[in-house]
Amino acid sequence: MQPRNMSMSGVVDLAAVKAAQEAKAKAEQTRAEAARQGGGAGAVSPADLVIDVDEAGFEQEVLQRSAEVPVVIDFWAEWCQPCKQLSPVLERLALEYDGRFLLAKIDVDANQMLMQQFGVQGIPAVFAVVAGQALPLFQGAAGEAQIRQTLDQLVQVAEQRFGLTGLTVDPDAGPGDAQTTPAEPVGPYDALLEAAVHALDAGDFGGAVQAYKNVLADDPGNPEAQLGLAQAELLQRVGGMDPQQVRRDAAERPEDVTAQIAAADLDLVGGHVEDAFGRLIDTVRRTAGDDRDAARVRLLELFDVVGPDDPRVAAARRALARALF
Repeated sequence: MQPRNMSMSGVVDLAAVKAAQEAKAKAEQTRAEAARQGGGAGAVSPADLVIDVDEAGFEQEVLQRSAEVPVVIDFWAEWCQPCKQLSPVLERLALEYDGRFLLAKIDVDANQMLMQQFGVQGIPAVFAVVAGQALPLFQGAAGEAQIRQTLDQLVQVAEQRFGLTGLTVDPDAGPGDAQTTPAEPVGPYDALLEAAVHALDAGDFGGAVQAYKNVLADDPGNPEAQLGLAQAELLQRVGGMDPQQVRRDAAERPEDVTAQIAAADLDLVGGHVEDAFGRLIDTVRRTAGDDRDAARVRLLELFDVVGPDDPRVAAARRALARALF
């Protein structure tokens, strides 16, 4: 079932934006659903959690994948004795963390360019890539307690700052069997979904929000309800705004985070996706504390509305990473 179009003059057709909330549905809700049902759409095999990567496949296997799951890179070589101690620990933890990160193994002898690009001075060396941003983790054969602590921090940053909650792992899936189709709703919610659409068409955004929440209360992974809720909440926020006043406040008070967040909502509803993202990334870059967190959270919410497959979202995630680190 595909999200339906909304009729609202001057508003971007948000329902036509592909697969909004797909990343969270795949990582959070589908993870729980797959565990309950013994697998499911979007699941990967445990063998897919540890991969060998070379220069030719780096962009696809590491950079692109880092938009949906943190990728830990293990730089190693056959002649490196400490590598032979560290690599098995990382591989075991990749399985234990159950899709919270992906382990990419890079042989430095065969991939000198990647070694140089990351500034690797000695091996073993371990980096992470989150939303396209490289982060050094540690060098040398670290102890397992230290490795766990570092991975816990990585997973926490990926979830809280970028909304990346990992992959669903199905023990029964074969290597390479990962699917990208969101799980089908598990219940007959057509009536509630139709009611939500009618509420949207009538401008009753509060009613639409509640209708979608009613579906998600029983079926958290329902993709249509997730997308519809993200849209309805956005439209509810902008419905009572005075656009001219919001724009004036944002222009006159660039340091006012609330004003910038409101203007970003208007940007997105008006179809100016990159402007909305850029405004919030700039706000994150020049603020700190609660203000920075408020701008970051709203940016993640707007990512959900547009959808993780949109290239503008991938570019904005990388820009957000640079602003945060």
